[in-house]
Amino acid sequence: MNEKRQHFIDTLSRFVPAHFAPYLADCILNANIQFKIVPGRKTKLGDFRTSPLQKKPVITVNGDLNQYSFLITSLHELAHLDTYRQYGWKVAAHGEEWKAAFRERLLPVLESEALPPELQKVLWKSWTRLKASSGTDLHLSRALKAYDAQSAHTLESLPMHAEFLLNQKRFKKGQLRRTRYLCTEIGSNKQYLVHALAAVTPIAHDTK
Repeated sequence: MNEKRQHFIDTLSRFVPAHFAPYLADCILNANIQFKIVPGRKTKLGDFRTSPLQKKPVITVNGDLNQYSFLITSLHELAHLDTYRQYGWKVAAHGEEWKAAFRERLLPVLESEALPPELQKVLWKSWTRLKASSGTDLHLSRALKAYDAQSAHTLESLPMHAEFLLNQKRFKKGQLRRTRYLCTEIGSNKQYLVHALAAVTPIAHDTK
């Protein structure tokens, strides 16, 4: 068991801060699940799945996340596992039961004092009023993005009516609606809600 645990720690140390690798390894091993690190996905950071056909529940986490996003996402999905094992599918996916489970998973990280001070401050605030994901908590999402390897333009950083590229499509920025901007696809005039912190490519207009 010690050899298996050390293997998990060594692997996870490539994806999370070394200080937290033993904690996350223990969480995974004690959960008795399949934990898979997968290529980055645009639609989600991680997920939890189970079915009667699976021998063990499966948690997947995107391998291209920065070390703190990977850690938080892993604990987020483990909280889904905890909620499922206690309540089945009878409760809301991100209801009070999941929030309680996530707080329990996150607390040792917060109490460790091994986080960067600014991130720890934001996480404590998020811990008291949890939302469904870091994506719906703009303050937490901004704090986590600060540790991305490459900085990118975010939609919220562009001026109103600015044009930008996203997924090889051209859009114009519109009004903010909570955490997303109502944007218009140029050409089709179809409107889409785009997350405020989506990485986009601004389109510069020739002013000559």
